[in-house]
Amino acid sequence: MKRKFPNLSKPIRIGNVMFRNRMFSAPMGGTDITADFCIGPASKAFYELRAKGGAGAVTVSEVMVHGETDGSHAYHLDLSIPGSLASATYTADAIRRHGSIPSVELSHSGQFAGTYLADKTKKQSLTQWGVSPTVRADGIHVQPLTQEKINEIVQAYGEAAGLAKRAGFEMVMVHGGHGWLINQFLSPLFNKREDHYGGSLENRCRFAVEVLKSVRAAVGEGFPIEFRMSGSEFVEGGYDIAEGVEIAKRIEEYVDLIHVSAGTYQGTFGITHPSMFTEHGTNVFLAAEIKKQVKKPVATIGGLNDPAQMEEIIASGKADVVEMARALLADPFLPRKVMVNEDQDIVHCLRCFVCMAERAETTTRRCTVNPLIGRELEGTDIYPAPVKKKVVVVGGGPGGLEAAKTAAQRGHQVILFEKDAELGGILNCEAAIPFKYEMYQLGQTFAKQARDLGVDIRLNTAANKQNIEAEQPDALIIAAGSSPILPKLEGIDGPNVTLINNYHKKPDAIKDSVVILGGGLAGCEAAIHFARQGKKVTVVEMRKEVAPDANVRHRPLLIQELAKGVDVKTEHQGVRITSEGLWCLSPSNQEILIPAKSVVVAVGQRPNRSVAEELLDAAPFVVEIGDVVRASTITTAVYQGYHAAMDI
Repeated sequence: MKRKFPNLSKPIRIGNVMFRNRMFSAPMGGTDITADFCIGPASKAFYELRAKGGAGAVTVSEVMVHGETDGSHAYHLDLSIPGSLASATYTADAIRRHGSIPSVELSHSGQFAGTYLADKTKKQSLTQWGVSPTVRADGIHVQPLTQEKINEIVQAYGEAAGLAKRAGFEMVMVHGGHGWLINQFLSPLFNKREDHYGGSLENRCRFAVEVLKSVRAAVGEGFPIEFRMSGSEFVEGGYDIAEGVEIAKRIEEYVDLIHVSAGTYQGTFGITHPSMFTEHGTNVFLAAEIKKQVKKPVATIGGLNDPAQMEEIIASGKADVVEMARALLADPFLPRKVMVNEDQDIVHCLRCFVCMAERAETTTRRCTVNPLIGRELEGTDIYPAPVKKKVVVVGGGPGGLEAAKTAAQRGHQVILFEKDAELGGILNCEAAIPFKYEMYQLGQTFAKQARDLGVDIRLNTAANKQNIEAEQPDALIIAAGSSPILPKLEGIDGPNVTLINNYHKKPDAIKDSVVILGGGLAGCEAAIHFARQGKKVTVVEMRKEVAPDANVRHRPLLIQELAKGVDVKTEHQGVRITSEGLWCLSPSNQEILIPAKSVVVAVGQRPNRSVAEELLDAAPFVVEIGDVVRASTITTAVYQGYHAAMDI
């Protein structure tokens, strides 16, 4: 067989272990942590799915090595905890039995202990230990680690590594990046010590070297040790790539794989986890620079999800391994699809941060495009229905397509009615915005999968009670979506006005100055796009803040992007549109003109209830999903579409 991506698909030996390909599942926090800090059954299933999907390695995250100085927000491996070793063993076995190499990330949060605790008030009761005495931004005092405590932590890394090996893990990752404890020692931003751990680079690397020696003594020669580091911290007072290279050279002899990430805990979330506003592979240059200077294999990470790009990274020698996290939530089977030349069926990560927002808010997992994530224990395989039925789906947006293809996978006869000339629904609106193109691509991928599964797709066919009843379906899934809200403003029908939903059909209609009526997520993202085109952009929002519908991880980055070139006017209400622009009522109730050659209306969506209400009795079993119920998100539509089909 000739592989389309031969370099990605090629095995690699790290230490004495052979990995089946160059695509690794990077550390992601699990979905349940027991009261005793063990890996819960839901987490075991969560990690196993990535192994089933073909990843070369799957890393469990995170094991906190020293509970006394690190108020845990994650797992422990500790023989004093009943079930700790057993839960780790079952997890390693669940990964290994699918041919993937199980790894575990060993960490210590240092002065940021308890960061991801669901109960944020508990952080106030933690004793925070760090490299140097300081006061955190949230007012919590940090005590410097004594030599005695440092020795204990170094020993604890080795003990945890030894237990991981006993449990069946075949690699360990030592977390030395992102502002956690080892990085706090490495970084001049945090490390103000005047002893043999501070000052020179040699001294700042001392703790990392001691930890790695402790781990090596516990696991033995040939057992792979992966060291995760920030190639550059990207903050004032931190280290840059030049010093990152020197750090890599100093730790190289003690490790088998150098995993190059980016950023630190303080203010670089969007760099460590590249958002949709950045180019894919934006951090690869860090790994490429380090690889020039070391002999050990190097891994790269950061918003990677395109096999062609990842193949080029390996082929050109920028890195030896590519690691993915969010991409393997969106499609756990991405590696397997790459290996068998089915890359056209990959469901790409949208970099929308729903997964990380859910993690921060509820300590669970959810993915916009994958309804199984975080709920793997409920089953990840779609089994044939015991009785095959005729199913009609109304609406070819993300929810309807998910429902149609899932029902087809179960063996049902599926007909999909779509009133427009193409599938994709509201996702088609994103085709003209480059950083949201993957949302458009999602609709196209779902459409391809539905066609490949034999769904009878009827375009340009509006559903009504007559044509649905004529099919005599056993089940009807109504995914008729929503329509844009059109405010009753004078001039709303003017030639200078474009509905946000129609922008992709006539992008050239937007002139060099534009005002956007509506500061929700859609309006703000369009504003960023127009500003990047060099246009003069103003967003008008009647509420006190913009983008309240954005999730807690995406919104801060969106606000940062707006600040680069968009004039935002909150508490302003549009009253009429003229050829001059948009007239508004200001907070002081004064009419003001916001001059612009183009006006884009993005005030929200309204469910297509009339369609749903007409069809409620058109089949014995009827279910409504997605926006037709309540204008919501892609996440909701996909999740409800999947389960509607599973219920038939």
